[in-house]
Formats: sequence, structure tokens, C-alpha cells
Amino acid sequence: MTLPFGPPIEPMLAKPTPEIPDGPGWLYEPKWDGFRALVFFDGGDPYLQSRDLKPLGRYFPEVVAGLAGALPCPMVLDGELVIMGPKGLDFDALQLRLHPAESRVRKLAAETPAAFVAFDILAEGNTDLRAAPFSQRRERLTALLGDARPPAFVTPATGDRALALDWFDRFEGAGLDGVIAKRLEAPYQPGVRAMAKIKHLRTVDCVVGGFRWNKGETGRSVGSLLLGLYDDAGVFHHVGHTSSFSAAEKRALVERLAQYVTGDDGDGFGQGRTPGAPSRWSAGKDLAWTRLRPELVCEVTFDYLQGPRFRHAATFKRWRTDKPPQACNFDQLAAVVPFELEQVFHAAR
Repeated sequence: MTLPFGPPIEPMLAKPTPEIPDGPGWLYEPKWDGFRALVFFDGGDPYLQSRDLKPLGRYFPEVVAGLAGALPCPMVLDGELVIMGPKGLDFDALQLRLHPAESRVRKLAAETPAAFVAFDILAEGNTDLRAAPFSQRRERLTALLGDARPPAFVTPATGDRALALDWFDRFEGAGLDGVIAKRLEAPYQPGVRAMAKIKHLRTVDCVVGGFRWNKGETGRSVGSLLLGLYDDAGVFHHVGHTSSFSAAEKRALVERLAQYVTGDDGDGFGQGRTPGAPSRWSAGKDLAWTRLRPELVCEVTFDYLQGPRFRHAATFKRWRTDKPPQACNFDQLAAVVPFELEQVFHAAR
């Protein structure tokens, strides 16, 4: 059967929203932390398209093969590619899939298979559903895929804002980092920020273990502070950085940090994970940094964890002169996999 349209098409997007919207006409879903993907299935091999309109199938051969047998009819789906690990969704494992060697991809596909969580349907057979209200599309999605076998899953959803608030609190840190809110009467709008996303901003106290100079302003302006946490054995590990300072604040940091500069590994970065470790993502970047005695503590906010580190730059909130550095440990980041996440991935297995 020929689908009513083919790839590529832009996915519908979400705009950041400070609070979960209230009132009638909303449906709420957990916010998945994976790779956005559209699936085009005409009865043969499914075609996986990324958010930036590129093919994804070669990196997820187990999903392509699995969806071919799991999808009950030709359709176009919008959703998220995810990998479920023992502590929740594993974004690190997803990134490892973007590897040029097919043998490596096949090995990882067998060791850490991915899944596709659908949250919208754009076409069924030769019927284009994009103009239909989301309430009808959601009904068709659950009717068609509610009993589908892995690697196909349907995201949980609720019209109860109180439950969405509960999800927002309990899902924090397990890979479901917030809530998506959608209007029930809305059509599918490619490329338009027509949904609302409410993301977690988590707070943590970190120790400043080093800094980097502003490019071209060595000795005059600090570019970023390098942040660390202690593990259970008392080893200090680099977890990320913050650079959310004004130009004047970056100049003032030069004097503040000067008294803590040291060339000794001591109990700072050096025994644990250090900043500037080379990787394929950092090729060509200046990774030089200046070591500090781990005595300064600051409070920062962040959105996502990627393994034991911040995926994005953290935002500086305040200095914590009242908190001892050794009290800044990974326990602050502990999270429990929510019951619903277990249900989504294990009820059908």
C-alpha cells in the first residue's frame, strides 16, 4: 500500500512552558529522553527519520526489523527511540549507536536493544490523519498499537492534571524528565511549536575543582567553572561546568579563584574523572584548564543527566559557603525508576 505522504517531514515541536497548563482540552504525557523519530511503514522495511530529517535506520537495525513485525498495518508514527537501562532511560547508550562501523552498531543492537515509544499517528493506510484533532489520532494510536509487541510501545497519557503533576515529580531523574501537554483539538502541525513542554530543572550543590579561561582573555576573564562531586569512596569526579555569568562577573572571578589555584592533584580532579578527556565530540576544542583546591561550593541547576554528568551546561545559582565540600556527593542525584516506566517496557514482554 502507498502511504499518503513520505519522508522527510518536519516533526511537530514543543515550546518551553514554566508550568503544566490547566483547564479543559489538554492531554498530558511523560517527556521521553531519547532520539525523536518518525516511522514510515508501508508494509515493507520501516523507514526511520530523525528530527533533523535524516535517516536513522542504519543505527537501529533491531528496531527496523522489530517494527516490521510489530506494526499491524501501514502507518506513519511520531515518537521517540529509547534504550531502557537498569536505572531508567539510557541516553549514553543511544549516543553510542551513532557509529560509522556497521559491525559496532550490530553488536550494540544485540547488547542494548532500543525501543520505539509512539505518541502520535500521522497516517493510517492511505489516510492522512494530520488534519484530524489529536483526540482522534490518539484514539487510533491506542487502538492500533495498544497490544503491539516490542519494540513498539505507546506512551502513557492522561487528561488528569493532578496525575501529570505526580508524574512530573516522580519521573524526575529516571529518563522521563518532565511533561508534554497537547491540545486535544489540535491538528498535527509539522515544524510548529504547538505543544507545551515542562522540563525539570534540578538543583545540586557542587564543588569547583577548576576553571577555564575565556577564549582570548587568559588572566583577565574566567570562561567557565568546572564542577565535581564525590563518590561513596570519597573520590572527586568531574560532572560538568557552568558559565552563566555576566562579563563583569567573569572578570571578578579571576581574583576570587586566584587563592585556590594549585598544581597538586591532591584530593581534587586527577584521582577520579577529569575535565578535558578527549573524545570524538571534543576534536579540535581547546580543553586546557586550571586546577583549583576543591574548597569552593556552589549551587547550580541542570536539566538532564547523561550517565554521571550533566549533559548541558549548568546554571549558577549561588555560592554555598555554609556547606563542606565533602558533603557534595552523588547521593543528591539518586532517582528511582518509576512504576509506570517499568510497566511500559515489561508488561508486554
